[in-house]
Amino acid sequence: MIDYRSWRHAFKLDPDKTIDDDALEAICESGTDAIIVGGTLGITFDNTLDLMARIRRYAVPTVLEVSNLQAVVPGFDSYLIPLVLNAGDPDWIFAPHVAGLTAYGSYIHWEEIFTEGYLVLNPESSVAKLTKARPVAGPDEAKAYGQTATKLLNLSMVYVEYSGTYGDPEVVRAIRKGAEGAHVFYGGGVKTVEQAKEMAAIADTVVVGNVIYEDLDAALATVGAVKG
Repeated sequence: MIDYRSWRHAFKLDPDKTIDDDALEAICESGTDAIIVGGTLGITFDNTLDLMARIRRYAVPTVLEVSNLQAVVPGFDSYLIPLVLNAGDPDWIFAPHVAGLTAYGSYIHWEEIFTEGYLVLNPESSVAKLTKARPVAGPDEAKAYGQTATKLLNLSMVYVEYSGTYGDPEVVRAIRKGAEGAHVFYGGGVKTVEQAKEMAAIADTVVVGNVIYEDLDAALATVGAVKG
């Protein structure tokens, strides 16, 4: 079983995006604490399996963030199940989980499953549009979402998702305060050492994704910025 509470830095790789072998090796051997495989659009069983097989040549812990039931691939160290706290479409709160358990419940090793209280904060992102995510008015409401995750739902993991844009540190700090006792992941728009350090001072784990495909050196520099 993974020890996600020890993670300070993680890279997120999208099966629908292209990464060559040299870049993948650099990412996996960078000193990051984990690789999260996940995305919103274009995720299939085949491209997820292919990416997992390539990552498995390295010793880094690798988890699948499940966003598509047809792309659930065995062989990951663990599986992250998003529960979109601010989904405007109620079907994105529990319906996918019920469908998944109907299909795969008898095969699940529950010690490999972790539920994320997922808060989507970039209204222009694909995941926001897909889930019809409700906007968060400001720090007070953000804190309340954190409390909802931990005090009402008893979740041990909260993922703050800005998905492609850099987030508001005050909002992230409010979520962290509300989610007292939970492990807080931050993901979204981290492209520089300064941004990585800023979010590392607030969140437990900083997740770096899009910049991998835009500027590999900048992505790699975030590892030392977070863990240094």
